[in-house]
Formats: sequence, C-alpha cells, structure tokens
Amino acid sequence: MRILARIQRSGFIQSLLQSQAIRRAGRCNLRDPLESQRQIFRGLLDAAVTTQFGRDNMFARLKNRPFDSAYRDYTKLVPIRSYQDFMTDYFYRDQPASAIGRVAPHLDNITWPGTIKMFCETSGTTAPTKFIPFSSRMFAENRRAALDMMSCYLAAHPQSQILDGKILYMSGSTRLNKSIRGVWSGDMSALTLHFRPRYLASFVEPGAAISALPWEDKLQGMAELLVHDASIRAISGVPPWIILLLKRCVEIGGKQIRELLPNLELIIHAGTSMTPYRNEFENLFDGRLPNLLELLPSSEAFMAFQQPGEDQMRLMPYYGAFFEFVRFEDLDAYGKPAPHADAIPLELVEAGQRYAVILSTCSGLWRYHIGDTIRFSSTSPHFIEFTGRDRFLDKLEEKITQGEVEQAVANLNRNGHWNVREFMVGADIPNRKHQWVLAVSDEGMDTNVAIRVLDVTLCALNADYAAFRSQGRINVPDVTVVPEDGIYRWSQIERGTLGGQSKIPHIDPTPDSSMIQSLLSFSANA
Repeated sequence: MRILARIQRSGFIQSLLQSQAIRRAGRCNLRDPLESQRQIFRGLLDAAVTTQFGRDNMFARLKNRPFDSAYRDYTKLVPIRSYQDFMTDYFYRDQPASAIGRVAPHLDNITWPGTIKMFCETSGTTAPTKFIPFSSRMFAENRRAALDMMSCYLAAHPQSQILDGKILYMSGSTRLNKSIRGVWSGDMSALTLHFRPRYLASFVEPGAAISALPWEDKLQGMAELLVHDASIRAISGVPPWIILLLKRCVEIGGKQIRELLPNLELIIHAGTSMTPYRNEFENLFDGRLPNLLELLPSSEAFMAFQQPGEDQMRLMPYYGAFFEFVRFEDLDAYGKPAPHADAIPLELVEAGQRYAVILSTCSGLWRYHIGDTIRFSSTSPHFIEFTGRDRFLDKLEEKITQGEVEQAVANLNRNGHWNVREFMVGADIPNRKHQWVLAVSDEGMDTNVAIRVLDVTLCALNADYAAFRSQGRINVPDVTVVPEDGIYRWSQIERGTLGGQSKIPHIDPTPDSSMIQSLLSFSANA
C-alpha cells in the first residue's frame, strides 16, 4: 500500500491525474441539466418497471413516452411519500412489527431491482431509526460526484498540492451493523469509508483507530494529526465541528492556525450553511482563509456542490436522482406536502423561491420528501442555497423537528407550574446551545426548571440531540422569559405583522439565527 501511494504521488502520475481532471471538468461543464433530468427519469422508470413498486404503480404504461406526458401521469400514479409511508407501504410490509426502526429492512426487488445491501442510518422522527436504502448504483453515483467536484477544483487550481497530500475526513460514527443476510447499515460516512477503494486508504485520515474513538477523544486525535502531519492539505466536515477542531489545534500548538497549518489548502464543508460561521473562520485564519468548497450531500442522493470561483453551490442533477420541487408555502404546519401537492420538475423552478425537495432515486425512493429546503438564486446556471430543514432545528446538526419542540413545551406546561403562551427556539451557534424564548403570564418563574424539562424531553425524543449533549457537542440551553404578549409585540414592531394574529415561527427559520437574536434584543430593550 505504501509503495502504491509513493507511485501515485510521483511527478509523472500527478501530471497525468491533473490532465485527466482538466478533461473531466471540461465534460462536466458541458452537461445539460434539463436533458440529464429527462434521461434520468426515463432510466429510473425503465430499471424499476418489474419491481414490486413498478408493478404497483404501472410503470410499464409510462415507458417510451415523451417526458412531459410520462411525467404528468407519474405524478398522478405515484403520491409524494414520507419515510413513514415507505416504511409502512413497502420497507417493512412483510416483516414483524418488532423489526420496524430497529433492523434494516430486507428489500429484494421491492422498490429497486435486486437486493439492497447497504442502508444509511439516520435519526428518525417516526421510528427509532430511519434506514435509507443506499444501492450499489447510488454508491457509484456518489463516487462519480466526488470525482467531478475534485476535478473541477484541480482544473481551476493547476498548482494545487492536494494530490501530493492527504485529506482529513471528519466522519460521523464509524460503527456498522451487519445483518444475517449480509446487509450493512450505519452512518453514510461509515459506509463510504468502509467500502471505499483500497488505494484511497493512504490518502485519507484519520485511520480506523482514531475514527472509532468517542467524540472528544476523536476530536483530540484529529487535532494532533493536523498539527503534526504536514501532508494533510484538506479538511472535510460540518462547519461547527471544523471550528471545534481548529480551536483544539490552537490549544495544542499554542500558535495561530496559519502558523500551525501552513499547508492547509482546502476546506470542504457541508451539512449546514457556512454563513453564520464565516466570521469565526475569518478570525481563526486572520482573514487569510484557505479555499472553501460547499457541497450538499444527503443520505438519499448527492445534490449540489460549489465550483471554484463561484459564490454559491450549483444543483447537480446528474447523479442518479430525479428532482421535483414543492413550494415552501404549500407545506403544512409540520413541513410536509400533501400526497398529490403541486410539484414541478427542474425546468419550471423560479429564482428566489424556496422549495421542498422531492426525490426519485436509483436506490428505490420514489417521490420521496427528504425534508430539505433550498432556494434558487438563479436558474441559468441553477445556483442554490441550502435553507435548512422544512421545520427543523438543525443549526448544530441535531435535526430536531417542530413536533419535538412543541412536545417539549407541552411537557413544560404539563407540570402545572408553567403556562407558556407563545415561544420560539433558535441556536446560539458560537456557544453551541439552544436559546428558548418563552412568553408567559408570570415572569418570575424559575428558568432552571424550564431548562431541565426542555432539555430532558428533547434528549428522550431525539437520539442525535441526546448523543450531542452527552458528548458536549451541544451545551445546556438558555431560557429567556418574556411577558405573555412579548413575542407578539416583537412580531408586530420588528416584522410588521399583526401581533397575536400572525403565525409565530416556533423554530427560527433564518440560516444565521438572526430571528431569535432579534427577538432577544427586542426583549432586552423592552
């Protein structure tokens, strides 16, 4: 393996790889997104026509028809589904109730041809765990997307030294489960690392020993690697956890980041918007940031990445997924579209509009509501910004639903001492904690009681939040009490809406948590 790594890092091989990257990037930039979507749509239907799902939804009737006609009937035949719907209708239809959300389903020619051998585990809102099918074809499509992204970067930076170094990949849990049928399940990053090509092992850090450690120990191990291994040229991870890593490097090395990591060339970030973290990155690097690339992967499909020199991500509709979009305004109070909501294909999206994303994929998800929302800032090219979950508290990657937030407040009211009339919760991103504003009739209530009840309830309802709290990745929440009409007065004065007659967002929907900060500032001044 070491000999292979030395060969791959030789000058000749690097020149060859650089030239291949330039050619690949050129082909990437010539693709037609709308025609690609039509071809993917036809290919998905053709592939699944003999599956259980294809037979149930009469895919044979849609074959060999013009896109407009086939798509119109597809939206009539196939309803938009949530994970709960797929779980009930297909994933666990013939399995015992005790298996639901506890073991990966057995899918053999059910929604996709053949047997699904991999499942991405994510925190579920309708079951203990969501098992998202991750077919071998989707694995290949994700790998192709990653190669395209890096090819575009290398083509734009011919002097890049990344091919001569390593990347530090801040993965989630590396634990994998294997069923008796040979099906693997776990965090998407764990699946990616476990089944990656062997030749990549010497180019990716940390190794298995550090990756398997508890979060605090893993953070320490990764920081020590960064400080002492000058060959690490790139970091990939989620912005708040990258910041924690860099701060730990400063603690270890006792110097500024630029002195400690002079060879750091690229930060690849995903999972949440960089916007609220930008100032902290600027301060850490004293205004001399390495190159930044944003991407938008998901357990369901790869969706977007940023090209060098561009300020926003481009939607990348080329990797095994057919996209549809539902206007954000057409979602219900829990962020869900109706089964036959007005959805549109990519060719009909409008700039400036926020949409919920609906996917049909080569893993056998069909018109699946993934829960993410995006806004198009341009349609030629398709520049997007990630605007968060439909109704989720997720600035710290905890993915708490509106229903869970409301249940926490309901539990607080249920103890007989509190009577919360209105509320909002947002994230204090720099201090990694939630900020609750509770409008009550008695402002003299003990906020420590509220903190305990809200915190304990969310730990019980949301596995990600519980894990992050136990690891210290999310700190104890803050609670601010305001008069019972305080939130309505803020809404009327600051937002221009009519006080108590307006709908108050229970979860701050702004990417930079500016709404909760506005409310707190108004309350303090009032």
